[in-house]
Amino acid sequence: MARLAEQTKAPDFTLPRDGGGTVSLSDFKGKTVVLFFYPKDDTSGCTAESQAFSALVSDFDAAGAVVIGMSPDSAKKHDKFVKKYDLTVILAADEEKATLEDYGVWVEKSMYGRKYMGVERTTVLIDTEGTIRRIWEKVKVPGHAEEVLVAVRGLSAGQS
Repeated sequence: MARLAEQTKAPDFTLPRDGGGTVSLSDFKGKTVVLFFYPKDDTSGCTAESQAFSALVSDFDAAGAVVIGMSPDSAKKHDKFVKKYDLTVILAADEEKATLEDYGVWVEKSMYGRKYMGVERTTVLIDTEGTIRRIWEKVKVPGHAEEVLVAVRGLSAGQS
């Protein structure tokens, strides 16, 4: 599966989301979108990352950006995750893994010598025109949401 590159068009998607209904990338035309891919609801790293982005949602909003988290978990699992941790980001459910594959984040991983397929923690910054401006691969959670916010603010300053 080819990785996406910066300065290319972000693949559109329409997926079930937490709280019911669906979320599409095209819903946010004219807004900056932060799309963070994470392996699994309610695991320590994914919880920390989702909480960090949730804590900064009003800052992202002020910078004209929407934050969407995506994992292969179901919308029902997302609902429990959101409720348990008071998350304020949108969570998209890609149980079919089609969008995860489109973005090149559904990859072979290895743990203790065992190979398996999973989500590589990745964040993609998409500008108001739907172009990928920045990709963070193999994300380390501490400080990441803050780093993405700085990039969003830089992008907003450049677009205004």
